[in-house]
Amino acid sequence: MSMTFIRELPKPSDIKNEHPVSPELAVIKAQRDEEIKAVFCGESDKFLLIIGPCSADSEEPVIDYITRLRELQEKVKDKILIIPRIYTGKPRTTGDGYKGMLHQPNPTAMPDLASGIVAVRNLHIKALAETGFTAADEMLYPENYSYLDDILAYVAIGARSVENQQHRLVSSGVSIPVGMKNPTGGDISVMMNAITAAQHSHAFMYRGYEAKSDGNPYAHAILRGYVNERGQSFPNYHFEDLYRLAQTYAEKDLKNPAVIVDTNHANSGKQYLEQVRIAKEILHSMRHSEDIRKLVKGLMIESYIEDGCQKIGEDIYGKSITDPCLGWEKSERLVLDIADIL
Repeated sequence: MSMTFIRELPKPSDIKNEHPVSPELAVIKAQRDEEIKAVFCGESDKFLLIIGPCSADSEEPVIDYITRLRELQEKVKDKILIIPRIYTGKPRTTGDGYKGMLHQPNPTAMPDLASGIVAVRNLHIKALAETGFTAADEMLYPENYSYLDDILAYVAIGARSVENQQHRLVSSGVSIPVGMKNPTGGDISVMMNAITAAQHSHAFMYRGYEAKSDGNPYAHAILRGYVNERGQSFPNYHFEDLYRLAQTYAEKDLKNPAVIVDTNHANSGKQYLEQVRIAKEILHSMRHSEDIRKLVKGLMIESYIEDGCQKIGEDIYGKSITDPCLGWEKSERLVLDIADIL
Protein backbone atom coordinates (compact mmCIF):
# COMPACT_ATOMS: atom_id res chain seq x y z
CA MET A 1 0.00 0.00 0.00
CA SER A 2 1.43 3.40 -0.99
CA MET A 3 -0.34 5.40 1.75
CA THR A 4 1.05 5.59 5.29
CA PHE A 5 -1.29 6.20 8.23
CA ILE A 6 0.69 8.54 10.47
CA ARG A 7 -1.64 8.70 13.48
CA GLU A 8 -5.31 8.69 14.36
CA LEU A 9 -6.72 12.19 14.64
CA PRO A 10 -8.76 13.15 17.72
CA LYS A 11 -12.53 12.82 17.53
CA PRO A 12 -14.57 16.02 17.14
CA SER A 13 -16.32 15.33 20.47
CA ASP A 14 -12.96 15.14 22.26
CA ILE A 15 -11.72 18.37 20.67
CA LYS A 16 -14.96 20.15 21.61
CA ASN A 17 -14.68 18.95 25.21
CA GLU A 18 -11.09 20.13 25.45
CA HIS A 19 -11.76 23.43 23.66
CA PRO A 20 -15.40 24.26 24.41
CA VAL A 21 -17.63 27.10 23.34
CA SER A 22 -18.95 28.72 26.51
CA PRO A 23 -22.72 29.01 27.06
CA GLU A 24 -22.44 32.79 26.65
CA LEU A 25 -20.71 32.45 23.29
CA ALA A 26 -23.23 29.80 22.20
CA VAL A 27 -26.01 32.37 22.72
CA ILE A 28 -24.17 34.90 20.52
CA LYS A 29 -23.65 32.21 17.89
CA ALA A 30 -27.37 31.36 17.87
CA GLN A 31 -28.35 35.02 17.55
CA ARG A 32 -25.92 35.53 14.67
CA ASP A 33 -27.27 32.44 12.92
CA GLU A 34 -30.79 33.85 12.98
CA GLU A 35 -29.65 37.26 11.73
CA ILE A 36 -27.80 35.72 8.79
CA LYS A 37 -30.59 33.30 7.88
CA ALA A 38 -33.05 36.21 7.91
CA VAL A 39 -31.05 37.82 5.09
CA PHE A 40 -31.13 34.67 2.96
CA CYS A 41 -34.87 34.11 3.39
CA GLY A 42 -35.72 37.75 2.71
CA GLU A 43 -36.91 38.70 6.20
CA SER A 44 -34.02 41.15 6.53
CA ASP A 45 -32.84 43.60 3.88
CA LYS A 46 -29.35 43.88 5.33
CA PHE A 47 -26.48 43.30 2.92
CA LEU A 48 -23.91 40.60 3.74
CA LEU A 49 -20.19 41.21 3.43
CA ILE A 50 -18.11 38.05 3.77
CA ILE A 51 -14.76 39.75 4.04
CA GLY A 52 -11.27 38.87 5.17
CA PRO A 53 -7.95 37.31 4.22
CA CYS A 54 -7.59 34.81 1.39
CA SER A 55 -6.24 32.45 4.06
CA ALA A 56 -6.04 32.83 7.83
CA ASP A 57 -2.32 32.19 8.18
CA SER A 58 -1.53 33.49 11.67
CA GLU A 59 -3.66 34.15 14.74
CA GLU A 60 -2.34 37.57 15.79
CA PRO A 61 -2.87 39.53 12.54
CA VAL A 62 -6.17 37.74 11.86
CA ILE A 63 -7.57 38.75 15.27
CA ASP A 64 -6.17 42.27 14.78
CA TYR A 65 -7.95 42.47 11.40
CA ILE A 66 -11.25 41.13 12.75
CA THR A 67 -11.11 43.56 15.69
CA ARG A 68 -10.92 46.38 13.13
CA LEU A 69 -13.92 44.85 11.35
CA ARG A 70 -15.85 44.94 14.62
CA GLU A 71 -15.40 48.70 14.89
CA LEU A 72 -16.38 49.09 11.23
CA GLN A 73 -19.47 46.93 11.73
CA GLU A 74 -20.78 49.38 14.30
CA LYS A 75 -20.58 52.19 11.74
CA VAL A 76 -22.63 50.33 9.13
CA LYS A 77 -24.83 48.08 11.28
CA ASP A 78 -28.10 49.51 9.97
CA LYS A 79 -27.38 48.33 6.42
CA ILE A 80 -24.60 45.73 6.46
CA LEU A 81 -24.00 42.46 8.30
CA ILE A 82 -20.33 41.48 8.30
CA ILE A 83 -19.17 37.86 8.36
CA PRO A 84 -15.38 37.66 8.67
CA ARG A 85 -13.54 35.21 6.43
CA ILE A 86 -11.45 32.89 8.59
CA TYR A 87 -10.43 30.47 5.85
CA THR A 88 -8.26 27.82 7.44
CA GLY A 89 -8.11 25.33 4.55
CA LYS A 90 -6.63 26.42 1.25
CA PRO A 91 -7.49 24.44 -1.91
CA ARG A 92 -4.65 24.14 -4.40
CA THR A 93 -5.14 23.68 -8.13
CA THR A 94 -2.28 21.19 -8.45
CA GLY A 95 -2.38 19.97 -4.85
CA ASP A 96 1.02 21.52 -4.09
CA GLY A 97 1.83 24.42 -1.80
CA TYR A 98 0.53 25.84 1.46
CA LYS A 99 -2.86 24.32 2.28
CA GLY A 100 -3.83 26.56 5.17
CA MET A 101 -3.71 26.61 8.95
CA LEU A 102 -5.45 23.24 9.17
CA HIS A 103 -2.43 21.63 7.53
CA GLN A 104 0.26 23.97 8.80
CA PRO A 105 -0.48 26.04 11.90
CA ASN A 106 3.03 27.36 11.30
CA PRO A 107 3.31 28.12 7.56
CA THR A 108 7.08 27.58 7.58
CA ALA A 109 6.93 24.22 9.40
CA MET A 110 5.99 20.73 8.25
CA PRO A 111 2.29 19.75 8.07
CA ASP A 112 0.73 18.85 11.42
CA LEU A 113 -3.01 18.25 11.10
CA ALA A 114 -3.56 17.26 14.74
CA SER A 115 -2.18 20.62 15.89
CA GLY A 116 -3.94 22.32 12.99
CA ILE A 117 -7.37 21.14 14.11
CA VAL A 118 -6.80 22.68 17.55
CA ALA A 119 -5.34 25.90 16.13
CA VAL A 120 -8.30 26.35 13.78
CA ARG A 121 -10.90 25.79 16.48
CA ASN A 122 -9.14 28.09 18.94
CA LEU A 123 -8.86 30.84 16.33
CA HIS A 124 -12.59 30.74 15.60
CA ILE A 125 -13.42 30.71 19.33
CA LYS A 126 -11.05 33.59 20.04
CA ALA A 127 -12.57 35.64 17.22
CA LEU A 128 -16.04 35.13 18.69
CA ALA A 129 -14.93 35.79 22.28
CA GLU A 130 -13.03 38.99 21.47
CA THR A 131 -15.23 40.48 18.74
CA GLY A 132 -18.66 38.82 18.87
CA PHE A 133 -18.18 37.60 15.29
CA THR A 134 -18.93 34.09 14.14
CA ALA A 135 -17.09 33.59 10.88
CA ALA A 136 -17.03 31.93 7.46
CA ASP A 137 -14.72 29.06 6.55
CA GLU A 138 -14.34 26.88 3.48
CA MET A 139 -15.27 23.20 3.64
CA LEU A 140 -12.04 21.90 2.17
CA TYR A 141 -12.71 18.50 3.76
CA PRO A 142 -16.29 17.48 4.60
CA GLU A 143 -14.97 15.52 7.60
CA ASN A 144 -13.54 18.70 9.12
CA TYR A 145 -16.91 20.42 9.55
CA SER A 146 -17.66 18.37 12.69
CA TYR A 147 -14.80 20.11 14.50
CA LEU A 148 -16.37 23.52 13.88
CA ASP A 149 -20.13 23.00 13.53
CA ASP A 150 -20.86 24.73 16.87
CA ILE A 151 -18.91 27.89 16.00
CA LEU A 152 -19.20 28.69 12.27
CA ALA A 153 -21.65 31.19 10.74
CA TYR A 154 -21.19 30.33 7.08
CA VAL A 155 -19.60 27.63 4.93
CA ALA A 156 -18.36 27.91 1.36
CA ILE A 157 -17.88 25.01 -1.04
CA GLY A 158 -15.03 25.85 -3.39
CA ALA A 159 -14.98 25.78 -7.17
CA ARG A 160 -12.90 22.58 -7.17
CA SER A 161 -15.18 20.81 -4.65
CA VAL A 162 -18.65 21.79 -5.86
CA GLU A 163 -19.03 18.70 -8.08
CA ASN A 164 -17.97 16.33 -5.30
CA GLN A 165 -20.80 14.15 -3.98
CA GLN A 166 -19.57 14.11 -0.38
CA HIS A 167 -19.38 17.91 -0.22
CA ARG A 168 -22.92 18.19 -1.57
CA LEU A 169 -24.41 15.60 0.77
CA VAL A 170 -22.68 16.90 3.88
CA SER A 171 -23.88 20.40 2.95
CA SER A 172 -27.44 19.04 3.03
CA GLY A 173 -26.96 18.32 6.74
CA VAL A 174 -25.38 21.63 7.70
CA SER A 175 -27.52 23.97 9.82
CA ILE A 176 -26.07 27.25 8.51
CA PRO A 177 -25.98 28.85 5.04
CA VAL A 178 -23.71 27.06 2.57
CA GLY A 179 -22.51 28.83 -0.56
CA MET A 180 -21.83 26.73 -3.68
CA LYS A 181 -19.29 28.31 -6.02
CA ASN A 182 -19.53 27.89 -9.75
CA PRO A 183 -16.80 25.48 -10.93
CA THR A 184 -13.56 26.83 -12.35
CA GLY A 185 -14.82 26.08 -15.89
CA GLY A 186 -17.88 28.28 -15.31
CA ASP A 187 -20.73 25.80 -15.91
CA ILE A 188 -23.61 27.32 -13.94
CA SER A 189 -25.64 24.09 -14.19
CA VAL A 190 -23.03 22.34 -12.04
CA MET A 191 -23.50 24.94 -9.30
CA MET A 192 -27.28 24.74 -9.54
CA ASN A 193 -27.15 20.94 -9.29
CA ALA A 194 -25.02 21.28 -6.16
CA ILE A 195 -27.55 23.68 -4.62
CA THR A 196 -30.40 21.29 -5.47
CA ALA A 197 -28.53 18.36 -3.90
CA ALA A 198 -27.75 20.36 -0.77
CA GLN A 199 -31.38 21.43 -0.34
CA HIS A 200 -32.63 17.83 -0.46
CA SER A 201 -32.60 15.10 2.19
CA HIS A 202 -30.05 12.27 1.79
CA ALA A 203 -28.69 9.15 3.43
CA PHE A 204 -24.90 8.82 3.17
CA MET A 205 -21.68 7.74 4.88
CA TYR A 206 -20.02 10.26 7.19
CA ARG A 207 -17.17 9.75 9.64
CA GLY A 208 -17.82 6.01 9.84
CA TYR A 209 -21.58 6.37 10.35
CA GLU A 210 -24.67 5.96 8.25
CA ALA A 211 -26.06 9.48 8.34
CA LYS A 212 -29.31 11.10 7.22
CA SER A 213 -29.73 14.79 6.42
CA ASP A 214 -32.86 16.95 6.35
CA GLY A 215 -31.73 19.22 3.51
CA ASN A 216 -30.37 22.75 3.84
CA PRO A 217 -32.84 25.43 2.67
CA TYR A 218 -30.08 28.05 2.87
CA ALA A 219 -27.79 26.49 0.26
CA HIS A 220 -27.18 29.13 -2.41
CA ALA A 221 -24.95 30.29 -5.27
CA ILE A 222 -21.58 32.01 -5.25
CA LEU A 223 -20.37 33.51 -8.54
CA ARG A 224 -16.58 33.69 -8.69
CA GLY A 225 -15.81 33.97 -12.41
CA TYR A 226 -14.28 31.19 -14.49
CA VAL A 227 -11.23 30.17 -16.47
CA ASN A 228 -11.24 28.90 -20.07
CA GLU A 229 -9.16 26.09 -21.54
CA ARG A 230 -6.31 28.55 -22.18
CA GLY A 231 -6.17 29.66 -18.56
CA GLN A 232 -7.75 33.04 -19.23
CA SER A 233 -10.04 34.50 -16.55
CA PHE A 234 -13.57 35.67 -17.35
CA PRO A 235 -16.03 37.40 -15.01
CA ASN A 236 -19.61 36.42 -14.29
CA TYR A 237 -20.69 39.36 -12.11
CA HIS A 238 -22.05 41.65 -14.85
CA PHE A 239 -25.72 42.65 -15.10
CA GLU A 240 -26.38 40.00 -17.77
CA ASP A 241 -24.83 37.26 -15.62
CA LEU A 242 -26.85 38.18 -12.56
CA TYR A 243 -30.08 38.52 -14.55
CA ARG A 244 -29.49 35.12 -16.19
CA LEU A 245 -28.93 33.53 -12.78
CA ALA A 246 -32.17 35.09 -11.50
CA GLN A 247 -33.99 33.55 -14.47
CA THR A 248 -32.34 30.18 -13.86
CA TYR A 249 -33.47 30.24 -10.24
CA ALA A 250 -37.01 31.13 -11.34
CA GLU A 251 -37.14 27.96 -13.45
CA LYS A 252 -36.23 25.72 -10.51
CA ASP A 253 -38.04 24.67 -7.37
CA LEU A 254 -35.43 25.91 -4.91
CA LYS A 255 -35.87 27.60 -1.56
CA ASN A 256 -34.52 31.04 -0.76
CA PRO A 257 -32.97 32.02 -4.13
CA ALA A 258 -29.74 33.85 -3.38
CA VAL A 259 -26.29 34.64 -4.66
CA ILE A 260 -23.14 35.96 -3.02
CA VAL A 261 -20.79 37.50 -5.59
CA ASP A 262 -17.07 36.92 -5.12
CA THR A 263 -15.28 40.11 -6.17
CA ASN A 264 -11.85 38.48 -6.49
CA HIS A 265 -10.61 35.21 -8.03
CA ALA A 266 -11.52 34.89 -11.71
CA ASN A 267 -14.00 37.76 -11.44
CA SER A 268 -11.08 40.15 -10.95
CA GLY A 269 -8.47 38.02 -12.72
CA LYS A 270 -6.81 38.12 -9.25
CA GLN A 271 -6.27 41.86 -9.77
CA TYR A 272 -7.24 42.56 -6.18
CA LEU A 273 -7.63 46.34 -6.58
CA GLU A 274 -10.43 45.68 -9.08
CA GLN A 275 -12.60 44.48 -6.18
CA VAL A 276 -13.58 48.09 -5.43
CA ARG A 277 -14.91 48.70 -8.94
CA ILE A 278 -16.56 45.27 -9.16
CA ALA A 279 -18.40 45.72 -5.86
CA LYS A 280 -19.81 49.05 -7.00
CA GLU A 281 -20.85 47.69 -10.39
CA ILE A 282 -22.83 44.91 -8.69
CA LEU A 283 -24.61 47.46 -6.50
CA HIS A 284 -25.38 49.46 -9.66
CA SER A 285 -26.93 46.36 -11.25
CA MET A 286 -29.08 45.87 -8.16
CA ARG A 287 -30.51 49.37 -8.55
CA HIS A 288 -31.55 48.65 -12.14
CA SER A 289 -33.33 45.32 -11.66
CA GLU A 290 -35.68 44.27 -8.92
CA ASP A 291 -34.96 40.60 -9.72
CA ILE A 292 -31.23 41.16 -9.25
CA ARG A 293 -31.78 43.22 -6.11
CA LYS A 294 -33.74 40.38 -4.51
CA LEU A 295 -31.23 37.74 -5.61
CA VAL A 296 -27.94 39.36 -4.58
CA LYS A 297 -27.61 38.97 -0.81
CA GLY A 298 -24.03 40.15 -0.50
CA LEU A 299 -20.42 40.14 -1.59
CA MET A 300 -17.32 38.13 -0.82
CA ILE A 301 -14.20 40.33 -0.59
CA GLU A 302 -10.58 39.32 -0.01
CA SER A 303 -9.12 41.86 2.38
CA TYR A 304 -6.34 42.00 4.97
CA ILE A 305 -4.22 44.58 6.79
CA GLU A 306 -1.69 45.17 4.00
CA ASP A 307 -2.25 45.39 0.25
CA GLY A 308 -1.14 42.55 -2.00
CA CYS A 309 0.59 39.32 -1.03
CA GLN A 310 4.00 38.01 -0.02
CA LYS A 311 5.96 34.80 -0.17
CA ILE A 312 5.99 32.50 2.85
CA GLY A 313 8.89 33.50 5.07
CA GLU A 314 8.88 37.22 4.19
CA ASP A 315 7.00 37.85 7.44
CA ILE A 316 5.25 41.16 6.68
CA TYR A 317 2.57 41.54 9.35
CA GLY A 318 -0.98 41.25 8.03
CA LYS A 319 -0.05 40.57 4.41
CA SER A 320 -1.51 37.57 2.60
CA ILE A 321 0.73 34.57 1.90
CA THR A 322 -1.70 33.26 -0.73
CA ASP A 323 -3.79 35.41 -3.11
CA PRO A 324 -3.34 39.20 -2.97
CA CYS A 325 -5.84 41.08 -0.81
CA LEU A 326 -7.16 44.60 -0.51
CA GLY A 327 -5.40 46.45 2.35
CA TRP A 328 -7.23 47.79 5.38
CA GLU A 329 -7.53 51.46 4.40
CA LYS A 330 -9.01 50.60 1.00
CA SER A 331 -11.24 47.93 2.56
CA GLU A 332 -12.63 50.30 5.17
CA ARG A 333 -13.34 52.94 2.51
CA LEU A 334 -15.07 50.35 0.34
CA VAL A 335 -17.34 49.11 3.16
CA LEU A 336 -18.33 52.70 4.04
CA ASP A 337 -18.99 53.44 0.35
CA ILE A 338 -21.15 50.32 0.03
CA ALA A 339 -23.19 51.45 3.04
CA ASP A 340 -23.66 54.90 1.48
CA ILE A 341 -24.78 53.39 -1.84
CA LEU A 342 -27.21 51.03 -0.13
